[in-house]
Amino acid sequence: MKHKLAINNGSVVVNHAGQFKIEALNIGIDNGQISALSLHPLEAEQIVDARHLHILPGVIDSQVHFREPGMTQKEDLESGTAGAALGGVTTVFEMPNTQPPTTSPARLEEKFQLAAGRAWVNYAFYGGAANDNLDEISAMENTPGCSGIKIFMGSSFGTLLVDQDDVLEQVLSRCHRRAIIHAEDEARLKERKAIVLASKDVRQHHIWRDPQSALLATERLLRIARKLNKKIHVLHITTKEEVELLARNKDIATFEITPNHLTLVAPDCYERLGSLAQMNPPVREKVHQDALWRAIQDNIADIIGTDHAPHTREEKAKEYPQSPSGMPGVQTLLPVMLTHVHNGKLSLERFVELVCENPRRVFGCQSKGRIDLGLDADFTIVDLKKTRTIENSWIQSRCGWTPFDGMKATGWPTHTIVGGEIIMENDQLLLPGRGKKVLFS
Repeated sequence: MKHKLAINNGSVVVNHAGQFKIEALNIGIDNGQISALSLHPLEAEQIVDARHLHILPGVIDSQVHFREPGMTQKEDLESGTAGAALGGVTTVFEMPNTQPPTTSPARLEEKFQLAAGRAWVNYAFYGGAANDNLDEISAMENTPGCSGIKIFMGSSFGTLLVDQDDVLEQVLSRCHRRAIIHAEDEARLKERKAIVLASKDVRQHHIWRDPQSALLATERLLRIARKLNKKIHVLHITTKEEVELLARNKDIATFEITPNHLTLVAPDCYERLGSLAQMNPPVREKVHQDALWRAIQDNIADIIGTDHAPHTREEKAKEYPQSPSGMPGVQTLLPVMLTHVHNGKLSLERFVELVCENPRRVFGCQSKGRIDLGLDADFTIVDLKKTRTIENSWIQSRCGWTPFDGMKATGWPTHTIVGGEIIMENDQLLLPGRGKKVLFS
């Protein structure tokens, strides 16, 4: 049989009943799906020779902010997904804090229309919870392509702030799928903001937004979720105390860690990068970073997501704390984390679990995140031995910079395949607009 596309001679990361293995397999692709897995090279109209390369399921970044509509000077759906494709990411879940915010089924549909024919990779959108849209929660959740309901417990803008327990309880009671939460305690942040208003020193960012501000919110969240018997997913965990707390509540809670918090460390990052290192929750000291790595290595953490949140250099240059929080990250996910693989901080199999298999499980996108017959033909092909330096000039995002500029990285994507089509090969973007809406079970 001659397939439309074949990937031959590669080392394939597969999941056999929860056991991840690297096997010498050849992959046939037809009609956008995996149609053959063979021990022998396959014939096809188009062949990728993956000799000396590793084939991963298409990598999923389950937390990105692409800023469209309303803030396209920072990013838009086209530039953000182009960066994802260049970085080897095949699927993104995008956040609701746009202008206007994504707080209704109608606004979700507007985003789908904006993405159609422009997105380089597959996409889904979160609906945003607010104090004034409780009646829209269920309808947003049930909208095809909605990845879930996002709740900001601290420091959002506009109406996207749910900082009172009674409203949080009302939102969670309306969520039938796993809710997604940014957990910082808004009351504590307000109390402590005088620290940075007086100093105007970004080196105080992680002092203002201290570990207690994160822990208090996570404790409140878990108490309400358990009362209501609801499943939750807590984003960008940064503290030793939260890891210990969430480890005791795995029956209801999953959680994410970002490459930024695994790689950058305070106070060094603020000395080097200034407000470019400013994000919420903040990059913290090594004692907390060490706890995050233990969560990765002990199979406690569930997902690595980037929290890609670009701002222009001009915006970042404002006097702190008027400078906005957030860093780009979707394009650097693979080189940064594969460098950690190279350095022995985690295995390739564990990395695949964190960015492919677990997003599939946690969010219910069953056609993604695994290499098996009949599933979507999304692949990330990587060269684990390739070494080069991450540079601002490589960044596709409209913001044009990365906190990892100058980092020597070992392990790079060579091909991004979406729906059986090669959209990136050896640093060249080839086929625009091939991304499709992700569906959830």
